[in-house]
Amino acid sequence: MMWHYKMRLSETSWASSPETSESGAAMMLRAIGMMSGTSLDGVDVALIETDGKRIAGFGPSGYRPYAEAERAVLRRALEEAPVMADRDARPGILAEAERVVTIAHAEAIATFTAQHGIAREDIDIVGFHGQTVLHRPERRLTVQIGDAAALAKAIHIPVMHDFRAADVAAGGQGAPLVPVYHRALAQSLDREGPVVLVNIGGVSNITYIDGADALIACDTGPGNALLDDFMFRVLGKPFDCEGRLAAEGVVDENWLARSLQQPFFTKPPPKSLDRNDFATLRLESSIAADGAATLTAFTAASIAAIVPLLPKPPRSWIVVGGGARNLTLLRMLRERLTPAAVETGDQLGWSSDAIEAQAFGYLAARGLKGLPLSYPATTGVPMPMTGGLMAQP
Repeated sequence: MMWHYKMRLSETSWASSPETSESGAAMMLRAIGMMSGTSLDGVDVALIETDGKRIAGFGPSGYRPYAEAERAVLRRALEEAPVMADRDARPGILAEAERVVTIAHAEAIATFTAQHGIAREDIDIVGFHGQTVLHRPERRLTVQIGDAAALAKAIHIPVMHDFRAADVAAGGQGAPLVPVYHRALAQSLDREGPVVLVNIGGVSNITYIDGADALIACDTGPGNALLDDFMFRVLGKPFDCEGRLAAEGVVDENWLARSLQQPFFTKPPPKSLDRNDFATLRLESSIAADGAATLTAFTAASIAAIVPLLPKPPRSWIVVGGGARNLTLLRMLRERLTPAAVETGDQLGWSSDAIEAQAFGYLAARGLKGLPLSYPATTGVPMPMTGGLMAQP
């Protein structure tokens, strides 16, 4: 194990923490971050050591996949969630989906800590994102299901949760929240900017970093969600492994050109999306490979479409998230983003699969210290905004 000391935060020390800015010395925390993304594949878990500003070290990471029955419940929850007006209500299948999410996260923590010999007394905080089922910032509404109080009692560790609500209530987009963590990662790189980190989950989002001050972020469009849904609908498969099917297909350039005319793609950042915002663009292809190729090209093209909206053309792009494993998507990105370099986080020694989970451990540490999670140029919030609520065991 990499950890060399033990420290716990009590409820009173968390609540009265005097640190509310980026300055000053800070005690390192051991945080476990958890992420259940819009791809509905499962729960990522990662351990990180941080003071909420610097990354002192990475611990192990893990993954708890959703069973198909669990995934089916979550899909139904996504279908029913658009009618929600009260973010605390759990009508219909939403209550069962919340139970599924909570149990899956509790099991993920139990398995992770047992496998790696981690005592709960050695963890200061768990960052619990929950499962997003609805994101409508224009209505000041964002809903992440998962019972943080029940989770904290099950794992006997304080849980930071509900990271997006304060930003949305203040008029921000509430997404993406990972840019502040991307900035911390990028500080270890020795390269000229601008650098862009691209996180490709169900939705794709970017973080633009140029020096110490420029931090711009937004969702760019579909990530894996449309392709995953197509694969499940047509072939009964959860995703296109390594982009193999897309590699055999031909892109429908007419469909792609029409789809890229959506007003979202010319809107400047910050901007964000719900997983299902492009569901009406469903592609009905008689050839599965062509459909996979077209939807993969849609993801690559929508990411490339952000370039004219950035202050300067990026010199390098770093791809993380599930999309980093899609070799066809990476090829298409390199073709569209040339002459900029395109590489994956794994090529830099990062864990592309664990980055979002690490990010929510990092955000939990920032939330504990009252540090900002979002900024005007990342979510459109009027001022730097902290966030997160605490659930005690």
